[in-house]
Amino acid sequence: MIEITSRAGTGIVQAAQAQLRLPFDLRQKSRLRTKLVCGEDAWLMLPRGEILRGGDLLAATDGRTVEVIAEQEQVLHIECANANELARAAYHLGNRHVPVQVGNGFLRIAADHVLEEMLKGLGAKLTPMLMPFEPEAGAYGTHGAHGAGPGHHEERGGGARIHEYTSNKCL
Repeated sequence: MIEITSRAGTGIVQAAQAQLRLPFDLRQKSRLRTKLVCGEDAWLMLPRGEILRGGDLLAATDGRTVEVIAEQEQVLHIECANANELARAAYHLGNRHVPVQVGNGFLRIAADHVLEEMLKGLGAKLTPMLMPFEPEAGAYGTHGAHGAGPGHHEERGGGARIHEYTSNKCL
């Protein structure tokens, strides 16, 4: 079993020897038994309070570097007729402490039928999508811009990159 205990050094460009594919809910956990993409058992033991992002590089005790892959999951893509309506939708989601991915003219949330009905009532246009979910880190977390399109990488706090797509092969 591979033991993953820290982030790989920042500013160092390394080739990952393994990949760890996780949905957002599991990328918030600091202690986790899971499996690498190739099927090898893995034990995640990271400092508490860190959120893993797609593209983060982690260091294992055996010297391997492991790349975090943001797993595709069901999300609701939210658009509104204008910026005021989008801000209103964001306000109501924030009031419910919902993790929200913010983009240029859109919001994304994890699929939820109750929130879907609320947003429809606010006049939002909702599109279900299957894609990696990378919500904002929150008021006390690291902030950064999201990618502009498929394959786009952008630096975030901690050297993480947002990946809009990934391969399924085991490295």
